[in-house]
Amino acid sequence: MLTPPRTVVRRDGGLYALERALQRRGFRHVAGADEAGRGACAGPLVAAAAVLPEGRRGEIDGLADSKLLTPASRERIYQEVVDRALAYAVVVVPAEEVDARGLHVCNLAAMRRALASLTVRPEYVLSDGFGVDGLDVPGLAVWKGDRVAACVAAASVLAKVTRDRIMVELDGTFPGYGFAEHKGYITAEHTTALRQLGPCREHRFSYVNVAAVSGREGRPPRSRRPGRTGSHQPMARAQASGGTVGVALGEQPRPTAPVGEDVVMEGGVR
Repeated sequence: MLTPPRTVVRRDGGLYALERALQRRGFRHVAGADEAGRGACAGPLVAAAAVLPEGRRGEIDGLADSKLLTPASRERIYQEVVDRALAYAVVVVPAEEVDARGLHVCNLAAMRRALASLTVRPEYVLSDGFGVDGLDVPGLAVWKGDRVAACVAAASVLAKVTRDRIMVELDGTFPGYGFAEHKGYITAEHTTALRQLGPCREHRFSYVNVAAVSGREGRPPRSRRPGRTGSHQPMARAQASGGTVGVALGEQPRPTAPVGEDVVMEGGVR
């Protein structure tokens, strides 16, 4: 944690004030971590981490909490984060893993893995909402961190855009649910589709609303997912579940890493 004399960060200091204050105290590489998809009842949980450069090189026009941005703005800022970040990493945890291990466990494990995968070692970590244990650097959980710290907002955009793209792909593989529109969150249209079609393999059977329409409501959360779900065939990406798929770092391939049951990682460094 920060040592005396105390550093004061003004509330009106803007999105970069907290990082700048930490950098003035000697923590040059401040990483932000966030996730997307906690509240969804279908699709993966996605966590991301990012380290932005110091000074003006790290300032991205329009950067904000991903939930406050339009889809077009998110796409633009996503590319700017990828282009400018000193390092970034994204971890995708499939729905069946969320069912097997529990949402909160998967959330913390994914953020921890994203931070550990950064090719620039962070000296301080800011995370949105939840503290991430098991790190060998100091860190701080920041309430609504994606609206307070630029590196957390950058991670938020990485996670959100990655997940939205996955949900659009899933919409083509599992038509009728409207994944491209609601991205797996609970809406009236999604609820109606669940009742009419039943859940597919990309739904989270540990969630009460999915368990209810699947006829497995009375079972403990982690035993609700059946071995096969309906007549849908699994996606090609789902064939890697239980292992890890390494994605190219920039344009240079890197070997897969033993990250337990997280399924997909990608990262970049400049």
